[in-house]
Amino acid sequence: MLSTSCPTRSLFPLISAPLPQTIGKGPLLRIRRPLSSPLQQAIAAHMAYGPSLLLARGRPQHIGTLLQPHMPPDAVLLLKDALALARLYQVHSGLSEVRFRLEHVSTDSCRKFHTDHVKLRLLCTYHGLATEWVPPEFLQADTLNERGVPATIPADCIHRLDTGDIALLKGRANAGHTGVVHRSPPVSHLPKNQRTRLLLTIDEPTACGMSDDQNPTVRHTVC
Repeated sequence: MLSTSCPTRSLFPLISAPLPQTIGKGPLLRIRRPLSSPLQQAIAAHMAYGPSLLLARGRPQHIGTLLQPHMPPDAVLLLKDALALARLYQVHSGLSEVRFRLEHVSTDSCRKFHTDHVKLRLLCTYHGLATEWVPPEFLQADTLNERGVPATIPADCIHRLDTGDIALLKGRANAGHTGVVHRSPPVSHLPKNQRTRLLLTIDEPTACGMSDDQNPTVRHTVC
């Protein structure tokens, strides 16, 4: 039986521990969770038949209305889960509207370590290798550039989230924080059938300069 002490608990029936009510003073909040068999089946359906990119902004309920017509019938559970994460982001960010991006990633476009110029970003990798990050205790202030990233990062300092984990990362725009140093895992060296990831990103509605005529954006990869 799950604890009822956390107001966001009901959004995540698959999580076996109460969710924290605040992100706290640290730069990253990681919520570990397994992906249920029904959710994994929905993910597989989306990977096989769904759009390679779903981009929208607004309140989660409105985003659901915009995107559900573009989801394969067997992938609706994936959209429900992703919208629940959008509501979690609302709780922690205090924002009523969010930017929602669910995409297939199969390149090394974000392979370099970086910090985000946002206050807060939520990431969840539903399929494939998950985000890599560097805990702040491994970052020496005198080695960081103006974006809070060191010139070199030893391999043993790199941590990786697990598939299905929920991560809330503070960015450089968050007062008092230099932002979480992270990257997408390099995949170009892997066999082609192991490169694709399914990544959910939730952040501020104005992130990345999203315009009204992009709402929603739906793309299908042409084979």
